[in-house]
Amino acid sequence: MRFASDTGGTFTDLVVEDDDGRITMYKSPTVPSDPVQGVLGALTLAAADRDLSLEAMLGRADMFIHGTTHAINAIITGNVARTALLVTKGHRDMLVFREGGRVEPFNHSVPFPKPYIPRALTFEVPERILYNGEVRDPLDEEAVVETLRSLSKQGVEAIAVCLLWATINPAHEKRVGELIAQHLPGIPYTLAHEVNPTLREFRRASSAAIDASLKPLMGKYLGGLTDRMRDAGFAGDIMVLTSGGGMVEAGDVARAPIKVINSGPSMAPISGRYYAALEGEADNVIVADTGGTTYDISLVRGGTVPMTRELWIGQPLLGHLVGYPSVEVKSVGAGGGSIAQVDAGGLLRVGPQSAGATPGPVCYGRGGTRPTVTDASVALGYVDPDFFLGGKIKLDRAASITAIQTQIADPLGMPLDEACWRIIELATENMVQAIADITVAQGIDPAGATLIGGGGAAGLNSTFIARRLGCKALVIPETGAALSAAGAMMSQLVSEYAASLFTTTAAFDADRVAAAIAALTEKCDDFARQPSASGADATVSFIAEARYEGQVWDIDVPFDGHAILSAEGLAAFRADFDALHEQIFAVRDEASEVEIIGLRATIRCDIREDRAFRLDAPADAGEAPRPRSVYFHGHGRQETPILRLEAMATAVEHQGPAIIESAFTTIVVDPDARFTRSAAGSIVIHP
Repeated sequence: MRFASDTGGTFTDLVVEDDDGRITMYKSPTVPSDPVQGVLGALTLAAADRDLSLEAMLGRADMFIHGTTHAINAIITGNVARTALLVTKGHRDMLVFREGGRVEPFNHSVPFPKPYIPRALTFEVPERILYNGEVRDPLDEEAVVETLRSLSKQGVEAIAVCLLWATINPAHEKRVGELIAQHLPGIPYTLAHEVNPTLREFRRASSAAIDASLKPLMGKYLGGLTDRMRDAGFAGDIMVLTSGGGMVEAGDVARAPIKVINSGPSMAPISGRYYAALEGEADNVIVADTGGTTYDISLVRGGTVPMTRELWIGQPLLGHLVGYPSVEVKSVGAGGGSIAQVDAGGLLRVGPQSAGATPGPVCYGRGGTRPTVTDASVALGYVDPDFFLGGKIKLDRAASITAIQTQIADPLGMPLDEACWRIIELATENMVQAIADITVAQGIDPAGATLIGGGGAAGLNSTFIARRLGCKALVIPETGAALSAAGAMMSQLVSEYAASLFTTTAAFDADRVAAAIAALTEKCDDFARQPSASGADATVSFIAEARYEGQVWDIDVPFDGHAILSAEGLAAFRADFDALHEQIFAVRDEASEVEIIGLRATIRCDIREDRAFRLDAPADAGEAPRPRSVYFHGHGRQETPILRLEAMATAVEHQGPAIIESAFTTIVVDPDARFTRSAAGSIVIHP
């Protein structure tokens, strides 16, 4: 028995896989002040569904997979440890100087971005290692110890260390780590060459700084999660989702919390790819996960989940660079809880502010006073106030209507239904523009793509989004309301290791490359021997970070391990690089040599049996709901059929309008759209 949870801003999603392969899904309100309580609330619902106590159910389980935004939320709010940075003498300003990029190169009024660790907490270490690993200036250990004494007096809670060329010769960084452990026992520290062994100095420093600042917080959070799960009766493996689309043991995350910064959103593309393939759509797939607070978008091309090392917290070039490989996901402040308001200029705005889980939309009756997208959906008739979360939460439609009438409709001088529709329309437009940004930027026409709608609020306006984009089809999976949690259940045990080196195809250093491949392979083998990977099928893949001679930036080129060491293998690698460079940039330069500046190895262990992933339908779907009045723009109010998702027959084409309901989501199909339920259980809409 396995559990997978995803803690969102409004709801905590839980997917349970029983030993017989039965899949069930649950939602519980997130508790912002205590996220673990939201997880335990969802687990309690699952236990009650099985007529078991929480302790009895947890005692049967062998794995709990957890996705969390705790790390990134801490960075955004500044709730991280007081962290110091130790750098090579003369390089105190590396976090200040950054890499020189500008969003608006001719706008000189943009304030200079603040470094992640202030200059006052950045200290120089007398030492110097050269590019070839040679020690020019020995490490001054007495100076390091003196600095550590100073840090102790300043109340520093964590330390990051980033010394020049430590990726080639880490001796000095390792020794500084030993001195920290000796003189400041209990203070967590991060060595840059371990967390991000790249040649780029700023990226190493930024990664180390972020990682170190999260260690006290995430150690406490994961320790608390583990203790409370154990106290509740769980004795199995506790795994945490990573930004890279896999999972690792909770202990690994406590040692390197940077791995989980984009934890939850990274899973939606995993499950989106799976459901798209079931419908025969694998070429260009837009995966959109609509929560209560954010709208997360990714683009899956040719069945490949996109990865990036350009994960920024905040605005690119102005925020903070994580530098750790992550599934490429774009997030915008738009969701079911997005607040609608009329600004001082008389214009309607929706988001990015969200009502969140507390107080929530007005209709929740928990103290919320500002109307949201959810309130507009309730007022329009999209959402049944008596069947929200299967009837577990009763919504106050009258309160939604009053809030929208007084705060939106009256100031804009328009009828209530029109005002509600404008809220939905503006939220839709924000989402459409976000999708257009990532598709057009990658040369993809959304009209030729399939949209996968996930998240509890996806069904409210995904039909409208797909029509605006011209998508050929919209697919809303049966587990779509918990798309990220479903992806977590499908995910693999994954770890990535990197090695820095420099060689070229013209003067290829086969011995050095062979040594790097051997070292990476050994690390992957060690990972596969851990208890949670026992008996799992493991695969190892290699990537070279390569560029044309004279270029500043590199691209990731897959290669076949030791095969690159032969003349034929190197020639094949060169051809693959040229083809990939041309695909990305429309340029091929066969006259230039190719430089390799690093190697990466990724090991993936399949720990879930290869079997169907179908939601277990309730034996009795209950009485068919009666039609209700629903407003559709351009059509007015119509008595609209209400369908229960789990009771729908497959391969039967329907014409809108219709409202499709389940205990977890509502799907709105307007009069202009056609839809079916596929053999895989998904709702496929042709807008």
